[in-house]
Amino acid sequence: MNIAVILAGGKGIRFGSEKPKQFAKLAGKPIIEYTFEKFYLHKSINEIIIVSNENYIDKIRKIVKKFKNKPINIIKGGENRNESTLNAIRYLDSKMINETDNILIHDAVRPFVSKRIIDDCIKALNQYKVVDVAIDSTDTLIRVKENKIIEIPHRSEYKRGQTPQAFKFKVLKESYKNIKKEFTCDCSVAFDKGYEVYLVKGEESNIKITYPIDIFLAEKFIQMGINTNRTNNNFSKLKGKNILIFGNSSGIGKEIEIQAKKYEANVYGSSRSNGVDITNMQTVRKFLNEINVKFDIVYVTAGELIKKTFDELSYEEILSQIQINYIGTINIAKSIKPYLNKKANVIFFSSSSYTRGRAECSIYSSSKAAIVNFTQALAQEWEKDVIKVNCISPQRTFTPMRVKNFKDDSLEELLNPKEVALKSLQVGLSDFSGLILDLKKDINL
Repeated sequence: MNIAVILAGGKGIRFGSEKPKQFAKLAGKPIIEYTFEKFYLHKSINEIIIVSNENYIDKIRKIVKKFKNKPINIIKGGENRNESTLNAIRYLDSKMINETDNILIHDAVRPFVSKRIIDDCIKALNQYKVVDVAIDSTDTLIRVKENKIIEIPHRSEYKRGQTPQAFKFKVLKESYKNIKKEFTCDCSVAFDKGYEVYLVKGEESNIKITYPIDIFLAEKFIQMGINTNRTNNNFSKLKGKNILIFGNSSGIGKEIEIQAKKYEANVYGSSRSNGVDITNMQTVRKFLNEINVKFDIVYVTAGELIKKTFDELSYEEILSQIQINYIGTINIAKSIKPYLNKKANVIFFSSSSYTRGRAECSIYSSSKAAIVNFTQALAQEWEKDVIKVNCISPQRTFTPMRVKNFKDDSLEELLNPKEVALKSLQVGLSDFSGLILDLKKDINL
């Protein structure tokens, strides 16, 4: 048996929030749900125990109630980490589990632990009784006393500890017998009792969310598609889905239509070619009323780029880009809600230029930055309606708009529209909301 124990009893004092940090949201989901899913989806994990602050047991129960294929138990935590682990040991002991079973103890606020790390911990327990996860220190470490350096050890001798920490149950139980002082981690308890601790290589992305800035880093990891386990590669689930694409006449929108139809989705397209001008809300509403379909996924790919310096742009060219790139998105959002199924996913498109204004693209890049901000706000507002809102920001892609404005681009440096379309369909099938996904060449979702 491999049993995961997720420690979620923290109060989030350092995080500076009224609620514990494990409930802070990343792309519409609480941190603890990401963490829980990593162990729930791992085929070698047989059971999960969540150790929670007593006041949040019901909240955690609601988060995990949809997961039904493995035993999940939520128990009361203690005043500190050691007491929470002790409560888990007592619970496991009451179930009379085998003393040779493997116990993996993990921080609830390390949401990006990888399958490889979990695999390596389980494998190491075939030979060792206590296993820790650690990464090299990239900073110089100093030992101080009274605010003065008294030693500068060589950093090659030191590593930074992570979780999970893994134990044979008998050893974990013996380590915690008659514990006399507080320890910062569970391996240090076993080490203090004389047990040898074997190390498994960790990962830089296996961060612990402790301070508000860590949320920013975690969001960036998700934007980059790092280690999230949340996008859906099962394109067969597109069969029978109702998909609407604003801007399907060319480029990414056209490729999304082609790929979605391959998987037997019902695809509806809208562009100026069939009389829908997204800058005019009335034409959008007329189109939606005429087809009168409830949609599962909506893509807004329409956009306009006029590559000129700001001084060269006419006022009409400025307004045209703002109307198509930003006001058009707002018109669609203002009109689409009555035509969405429950749990529908509305996906806007920005551009990699949203991160920084680009010379000769000032209106385009700033309007795309507005889409990102709009997505994040709308995702929060529509959460109560069980509607997901996300944004995809592809880097330079081989589309007619790109070719028209950047004739000297090397094809090798451009994303293939088919690749962007498939990633977009993955996001459409996912349970993300508020996600700003930066698509780059060879990104691994």
